[in-house]
Formats: sequence, structure tokens, C-alpha cells
Amino acid sequence: MTLIDTRPGIAAAYRALTAATGVYVDADAVVSRLGPPLRTEMRNWFPAERLEEAVELYRSLYPEYAITMSQPLPGAAEALAEVRAVGLRVVVVTGKYGPLARLHLEHLGMRVDELVGELFAAEKATALTTHGAELYVGDHVADMLAARTAGIPGLGVTTGSHGGDELRAAGADLVLADLTGFPQALRRLMRLAL
Repeated sequence: MTLIDTRPGIAAAYRALTAATGVYVDADAVVSRLGPPLRTEMRNWFPAERLEEAVELYRSLYPEYAITMSQPLPGAAEALAEVRAVGLRVVVVTGKYGPLARLHLEHLGMRVDELVGELFAAEKATALTTHGAELYVGDHVADMLAARTAGIPGLGVTTGSHGGDELRAAGADLVLADLTGFPQALRRLMRLAL
């Protein structure tokens, strides 16, 4: 929920999963707490012996139900352009399964330099460090943990399930309502890093 509003598509994919498996998944509850890995969410609905089957089925349904329903969040395209305008690269580090995240980005014409999927919280720090990230933007308290662990500034956006106070308490250096204020925030954070 940092660049793309995936909630409608994710809800549709979970409803399709319910129809295919007969196991009720409360899609509204799921989209209210996006961020943790898919298997973490699936454990709320499926017994251990059906977990991998459910994950694979969900991923097979996802392209049909989720990609075209998702839209860029306000300021996302401009934020990506600003990163390039100041001479930096765009690296997306996400908890989402990488091939599905790539489908979203391609569908919306969002060009990124690197994409690393299926990482959450402090796990993301390894990818951030490996790719030389200088700033991490995220909507989840776990994203701020990733930034702190990587030793880089964390910019929180309240487009996900966490508010500004939660993001600040988790270590955000700056919090925005959405990415429309990102160009000014990026320049401010770059000055602080010098």
C-alpha cells in the first residue's frame, strides 16, 4: 500500500479462493491488515496440512482477479520520477510474491530498477543493504523496522493500516499522508543525510 492500492484486487482474489476451496476467508479483514507474508495470513484460515495448497491456489488466481483492479496511489508515479530526477535508483522491496508484484508494476507502467519480494520486517534490511538503498518508504511499522535495521532513513506513509503515530513510534524519520508530498520530503531527507 505504498505505491499501489492492491486492496480491491486482493479482496477479489480471496473471494475467489473461498469459492474454489469452500473455506471462508473474510476478505475485508484480510485487506485491513496487509503487510505480513501471505502464509502468515493464510494460517488464520487454513489448517497446516492445507496451507501450501491454499497459497499456491491463491497465487494462481491472483493474476486474473487482482492485477487490473489495483490502482496507483496518489503521488506514486511522481515519486518514482523524483527518485530518478535526483540521480537515485528505484528498488522495490516487498512482502508480496515477486512475480505478482512485477505484474502490478508492469500493468501500471511503473518502471523500477530492482524488485525483491517475499521479505518482511527486518528481513527487508538485507535487500536494502545489498542494493545500496539510501531511504526506505513504507506504510507498515515493519517497514520502519527494516529501514532502522538497514541504517537508513524511513519515510512512512499512512496509506496502509498504520497511522502516523504508529509509524513514528516504529522509527519513521518523517511521515506523510501519501506520496504527493514525496518530492519535497526526499530533498529534505537527502539534506539531513549529508
